[in-house]
Amino acid sequence: MKTILLSALSCLLFLQTPLTAQEAKTLFGNGSPISAADLGFFAAPSIGFGQLDGGEAALFNLRTGILLKDKLAIGGYFNTSVNNVIPQSETLPGIYMDYWTTGGFIEYTLFPEKLVHLSFPIYFGYGEVEMDSENSDPELGEANFFQLEPAAMLELNLHKYARFQAGAGYRLLSQMNYRNFNQSDLAGLTAYAGLKLGLFR
Repeated sequence: MKTILLSALSCLLFLQTPLTAQEAKTLFGNGSPISAADLGFFAAPSIGFGQLDGGEAALFNLRTGILLKDKLAIGGYFNTSVNNVIPQSETLPGIYMDYWTTGGFIEYTLFPEKLVHLSFPIYFGYGEVEMDSENSDPELGEANFFQLEPAAMLELNLHKYARFQAGAGYRLLSQMNYRNFNQSDLAGLTAYAGLKLGLFR
């Protein structure tokens, strides 16, 4: 009986005590380490030049991302060949390779407030190669792969909303085999040059 009375008394005291609401901790808001003024965005078109199985490749790359304090960026990209890439291992005449990848990236920028500075994007995505022809589909199938490409870019601040970029990346592919080549024949350096347009803050 004594235990029941003590429990009831404790409940009454608890109900009489005024409850103070505690504001939930959030990533954005009062007292948070990140505010809306810390966020920016950009779009970055560029042209790349490299080799795919010994064939000269011109690549168009487009990426868009969100910036945090103009140092850390995360976003997505699309990269595709824009010329007829002729692999050195190909034996059939009149056909060429189509290549594309798409996925995400993360990028860190050192000293973005300086006129000239460095950024380090890392691309990770999914891609495909396929042999094609100007006249008809040769029906040679395609091969898919995962790709990782770390890069280093030199940036020049042209304007408050525009930067010029130039640098290079190195393609690394998961295991794949297609026609007479494999992933090691597609791995390699790509030189990039382009613009980075957006709200940098």
